[in-house]
Amino acid sequence: MLVKLNLPMHPQRLKQDNGKQLIFCWVRKKFLILTPEEWVRQNLISSLQYELSYPLSLMKIERQVKGGARNKRADLIICNTQGEAQVLIECKAPNEKLNKETFFQVGRYNRYINAPLLVISNGLEHFCCELTDKNDFRFLEAIPAYIK
Repeated sequence: MLVKLNLPMHPQRLKQDNGKQLIFCWVRKKFLILTPEEWVRQNLISSLQYELSYPLSLMKIERQVKGGARNKRADLIICNTQGEAQVLIECKAPNEKLNKETFFQVGRYNRYINAPLLVISNGLEHFCCELTDKNDFRFLEAIPAYIK
């Protein structure tokens, strides 16, 4: 059963294949196994696109964090038109609490990605912070809209 998220809901393409439920990813242009985390990620992507005008073409999903530990992947990175990371987003399943470790995780990834905006979300709670310098940040009320 899919959890109702604290996000503006947009229709998602779902289907069954060999007994597995799949969800369509508009960024990767393919169906993926529907996990609770993927449900959050795809609904957050839809909200970023339709509510905040972020272009899908600037989104990168599950990119390896270079310089970080092996097999670590950033859930979602939004770049500018020059390919520089602008927003780093870490998605968790709705049943996972967002806590200090979640913030540390996105902070560790950002040592290598250097995005000025960091977002964590479990679909029910969302936190966004802006880096003000290398060692300081401030929380924002919401994820800012895309600006060209």
